[in-house]
Amino acid sequence: MSNPKPPKRRASTAGDASPVVDWTALPDGALLLVDSAPLIYHLEDNARLAHRFAGLFEAAAAGHVSIAITTITLAEVLTGPYEHGRDALAKQMEAAMFEHALYPLSASIAIDAARLRQRYRLRLPDAIQLATALQINAFALVTHDRDFSRVQDIRILM
Repeated sequence: MSNPKPPKRRASTAGDASPVVDWTALPDGALLLVDSAPLIYHLEDNARLAHRFAGLFEAAAAGHVSIAITTITLAEVLTGPYEHGRDALAKQMEAAMFEHALYPLSASIAIDAARLRQRYRLRLPDAIQLATALQINAFALVTHDRDFSRVQDIRILM
C-alpha cells in the first residue's frame, strides 16, 4: 500500500492542546472506517471531545469522504443509551449510523482479526475494527483509542 502523507494536524481551538486532524486535507472520496468513540462523541455532542471529529462528519455530509462502520461500532454506540433506559435516543443514534456503510463480521474478517490481535496486542473489538478497515481498503481508521498507535498496516487518524 502506498502511504501518502497523512492529513495535516492543527492545534485544537477548544482548549484541548492535542492536535486535531485537518479533515479537509483528506483526498476526495476517501473511505474512512470510524471507530465507536468518534461516533459517540459526535452523536452525543460531547462538549469536550466532539470538536475533534466535527470536521469529519461535516466532510461526510458534504460528500467529500465516505464513512464506514462495523456492527461492532453499532453495538458499542447503542449500549450506552440502552444501558440508561434511553431507548428513543438509541433509535435516533441507530438511524444516524444507518446513513453510513455498515460492515458485518465475516469469517475472513474474524480470521484476520485473530492475526492482528496477536500482532498488535489489541482487544478483540479493536482487532475486528482494524481487520474490517483493511478488508474494505479504507483510506484510514478514525479512532480516539491510543491502542491503535502501534498499527502500521493503515493510517490511523485520531
